Amino acid sequence: MGEFTGKTAFITGAAHGQGRAAALLLAKLGADIAAFDVARQIEYPAYEFGDAKELESLKEEVEALGQRAVIASGDVRDDRAVREAIDKTISAFGKIDILFNNAGICAYAALDSMTDDEWNAMIDINLKGPFNVTRRAVPHMIKAGRGVIINNSSVMGLRGGNRLSHYTASKWGLTGLTKAWAIELAPHNIRVVSIHPTGVNTPMNDGLAAMEGSTPLEIAERSAGNLLPVPWVETEDVANLVVWLAGDKARYVTGAQFVLDAGLLSR
Repeated sequence: MGEFTGKTAFITGAAHGQGRAAALLLAKLGADIAAFDVARQIEYPAYEFGDAKELESLKEEVEALGQRAVIASGDVRDDRAVREAIDKTISAFGKIDILFNNAGICAYAALDSMTDDEWNAMIDINLKGPFNVTRRAVPHMIKAGRGVIINNSSVMGLRGGNRLSHYTASKWGLTGLTKAWAIELAPHNIRVVSIHPTGVNTPMNDGLAAMEGSTPLEIAERSAGNLLPVPWVETEDVANLVVWLAGDKARYVTGAQFVLDAGLLSR
């Protein structure tokens, strides 16, 4: 019996990167997985997103671990797609115990040249997206009388970032939603927390660097920098934090921000 046997986790942005790592670790510990991902290229930013093959292979890996899995493709900005994915999850598993709001984008843009489309995409995916998903999942948590919501913010949800005003605004907004939801949902025994990683070794990291005509390592070296001698953390590090926060060892943790920054914010 694993720690999460009998639990269901709904994870956005699950096809690869941090979402996939969290899904697989939760499955190894006994959870059934509902994986939601856009699973196609979108107009902005211009780096590689997860695809349908990755989403399908995640399902196969979860099932190989002995757990059940459902997958759904859709954009977190699309309320209809979100509702359909939530309904599919409830039909398959009857509940949602853990929600990991992981889907998000990042891109650099100077304030005086940022377009409306760039601003809107960033805010809609990173901030409205978690709102869309959470408001559809929460009624099922309230009915069950329990739940855990983990919002994947960023170190930029606790500080500023050069040429990242739209990204920073979206991640500070997600930190604020975490605080507000923790207050609102505590009477229903639903915990809400946010995590704040430094750079993570994901396909987004590679794609973002390519858009800048650089490499991930060069961008890490140009940034404020981690205190520990690593350019970034791994997806497994994020997954380990998600698992701890989702579990009973964190049963009285809510409304809090958890930093996974290799010391970056101490500068």
